[in-house]
Amino acid sequence: MSTKTVSATSNGIRMSSRKVGLVASLVRGRTVEDAVTILEHTPKSAARPISKVILSAQANAKNNHKLDPKTLTIETLEVNGTGMMKRYRPGAQGRAKPYRHRISSVRVVLSGEPVQEAAKMKSTAKTENTKEEK
Repeated sequence: MSTKTVSATSNGIRMSSRKVGLVASLVRGRTVEDAVTILEHTPKSAARPISKVILSAQANAKNNHKLDPKTLTIETLEVNGTGMMKRYRPGAQGRAKPYRHRISSVRVVLSGEPVQEAAKMKSTAKTENTKEEK
C-alpha cells in the first residue's frame, strides 16, 4: 500500500520559537502515540500546543483521509517564528524600555497507511449476509 501524508498547523502560539523548538525536537520522527505520551510528561509549557497540533493532524488523518491511526508517524515538525508584539515597560527617569513578545507557528506532517480495504470488505460482506437471511 502507499503511504499518505496529512498536515495540521497552529499559528499564533505566544511563545518564542526557540522554546517551542526544544520541545518539538523531543518528538520528531516518532509515532503519534509515543509523541503524545512524551508530551504529557514534559514539564514545559510548549508541550501543550504541540500536543494539540499533533492530535489535530491525527484527527485529520483519521476522519478526512481515512488513514489508520495506529500507523501514523511524525514525518516533519516545523517551528517558525511568525512575528512579535512590541511592548514597553517603564524604566528609570521616565524612560520606556522596549521588549518583544515573540509569536511562533507549528506545522506537523504525519504519514501513515490507509485503512485496509480487506477489513472494509469483510464488514460489508457480513452486513449483506444478515440482510439475505432476513
